[in-house]
Amino acid sequence: MTYELCFLSGAELATRYCRGELSPVEVAGAVLDRIESVNPRVNALYFVDHQGALAAARDAEERWRRGESLGKLDGVPVTLKDSIPVAGMPMLSGTQAFAGRPACDEDAPLVARLREAGAVLIGKTTMPDLGMIPASVSSKHGVTRNPWHLERTAGGSSAGAGAAVAAGLGTLAVGSDMGGSVRIPASFCGIVGLKPSYGRVPLAHPWQALVAGPMARTVGDVARLLNLIARPDARDYTALPWDNRDYLADLDAGVRGLRAGLMLDIGFGIPVQHEVRARVQAASAAFEQLGASVETMPPMFDEDPEPAFDRMVQAYAWAEFNTLSPEQQSHVMPEIADWCREGETLSAVALTSATVRTGEIRRRVIDATAGFDFVLAPTMAMEPFLADLPWPTGGSRHNPFCFPFNLSEQPAVSICCGFTSSGLPVGLQIIGRRFDDAGVLRAARAYEAARPPLRELPPL
Repeated sequence: MTYELCFLSGAELATRYCRGELSPVEVAGAVLDRIESVNPRVNALYFVDHQGALAAARDAEERWRRGESLGKLDGVPVTLKDSIPVAGMPMLSGTQAFAGRPACDEDAPLVARLREAGAVLIGKTTMPDLGMIPASVSSKHGVTRNPWHLERTAGGSSAGAGAAVAAGLGTLAVGSDMGGSVRIPASFCGIVGLKPSYGRVPLAHPWQALVAGPMARTVGDVARLLNLIARPDARDYTALPWDNRDYLADLDAGVRGLRAGLMLDIGFGIPVQHEVRARVQAASAAFEQLGASVETMPPMFDEDPEPAFDRMVQAYAWAEFNTLSPEQQSHVMPEIADWCREGETLSAVALTSATVRTGEIRRRVIDATAGFDFVLAPTMAMEPFLADLPWPTGGSRHNPFCFPFNLSEQPAVSICCGFTSSGLPVGLQIIGRRFDDAGVLRAARAYEAARPPLRELPPL
């Protein structure tokens, strides 16, 4: 029974809490026990707040007992990515360079919303140095491993968040995404991860293309978590106006009559592996059976747009890296440190050119997707690569099927659409129109309800 509690959805937990069939203290205890047992092999969490989690669970138990719950996430275990500020917890951004940092003294907006709703904050999850690679290797945290195959990567940069949800080390997780960092681990770990529209979830430190996103084992749980963390907070001066939408309201409305694009070739990067392509094509056929029309799209790009995005992100990374002492810089993962140092020679002209180019990329993406209600694509072109690599062989720091949609500010969700012959998950990415987070979740839910049964839970 303890094992089963770790894999119940947030919706199931809330229902059982309400009926008095289950206690938040039981669930928190089961999750903490599983972390003690499984985390040494997976390395998804680097900080666990045992006392704080149990205290929050006891408070939630009493509220449910009195019939005064704070909502659908009261007493539900949640983990948070290393780079998200949580009062009383460390924030090391994945790098040994920040090993001496004191704990945070203030909650990020989304963390404040979680506390207000009674969520049980379990701890902080791992990430690569400064969040700059799509892998799960870090100078501070070591290697985070894929629960489906411990020799493979969990993806990045929200590496531990994806692995924790897949391994039952927390019901929900929150990651961040500037170029795929929620969707990549969601794809590689076989869970659901949403990159919301830019500005949908208020941030403590907003920056162009950066969003925070919910991760869970079901689309419904992602919608529940988005309902909460999207609530307004004046600290984020870039946030979208709050529309008080319930993302659960039309979740089961289906996709009949909607028009979908199918993009199997984006025009650059590593070609999509055969088995990944086959799983995504099968998913597109499922959408046709659900009543949507699906049209194959030509490649979105006729030249590689990644260098412009890379320069933009490099300037951002250099600004932080340059504040570190020489000793601290020496502790950053070498591949990332060398790349950051290249930012020192980036001229104003080169940066301006890259900025202009990213605007052109944004226009290209929006124009290419404008004729569709949503677009289907692989999240990653390949199955999870080896766990100790910083990026896939022949690939680069940024995933072609992800970062263009950060620049265009469109919502995109990754949901598992099957497994390769190696037993590794494949992620289907569903990209929506700007601000249509509800439509993306609706499409993902329709597919989730129609897809063939997935494999059993990870063999841990």
